[in-house]
Amino acid sequence: MKKILETQNLVKYYGSQNNVVKAVDHTSLQIEAGKFTSIVGRSGSGKSTLLHMMGGLDRPDSGKVLIEGKDIFSLKDEKLAVFRRRKIGFIFQSYNLIPSLNVWENIVLPIGLDGRKVDQDFVREILARIGMEEKIHALPGTLSGGQQQRVAVARALAARPAIILADEPTGNLDSKTELEVISMLKSCVSEYGQTLVMITHDETIAQMADRIIVIEDGKVVRS
Repeated sequence: MKKILETQNLVKYYGSQNNVVKAVDHTSLQIEAGKFTSIVGRSGSGKSTLLHMMGGLDRPDSGKVLIEGKDIFSLKDEKLAVFRRRKIGFIFQSYNLIPSLNVWENIVLPIGLDGRKVDQDFVREILARIGMEEKIHALPGTLSGGQQQRVAVARALAARPAIILADEPTGNLDSKTELEVISMLKSCVSEYGQTLVMITHDETIAQMADRIIVIEDGKVVRS
C-alpha cells in the first residue's frame, strides 16, 4: 500500500472542563493513494473536523497530518496555504462558487491564484466529462444545484491536486443527481490518478468507495 495521507494521534477538543467536546480524539489513520475512501459517522461524530484537519484548514491541538510524508502543520500559515492549494482539492456541500464569475472563471480561479498557467485543453476535457461544456459562460445563479456541484467538482479536478477532500458534497442534491455526481467524480478521480476522501452520511454513497472508515465520538471504530 502506498499511503499518501496519514494522521498520527490527532486531537481536537472544543470547550473547557466539564463541557469538553472531543471532536477528534487521538485518531490515527492512513489513506491509500489512488483510492476512494469514504468516512461515515453520525452528525457530531467529528468527521468534518477530521477532514478539515486532513486538508490543513484547521490546526489540531496535538498530533500530525502527513501528506506525501510531509508534516503539513510544521509549515507556517502562508506556506501551508500554498501547499494546500497545490496538493489538495476541496468540494463542499455549499458549492462555494463566486456568483459574479462564470463557470470557466470559477474553475480556473485557484490555478490563477497559484500563479500557474491554465491547461485549457485539460479544463475543456473535464467540462466535457461533466456535461457542462455548453455552460462555460453561465453564471452560478443560472444553474441548478446539480450543475453548480459539477462546477465545484471540475474546479477541484482542474488544479490537478494529489488529493480531493469532499465534505458531504451531495447533501443539497436529490438522490438521482447525487448518484450522477458521485459516479462522475469517482470516474474522473480514477482516470486522473487522484485520491478521493469523502465524508457522507449516505450508506449508498459510502458503499461506492474502495474503503469505508467509521467514526464515532472522534475515534475510528472501523476501517
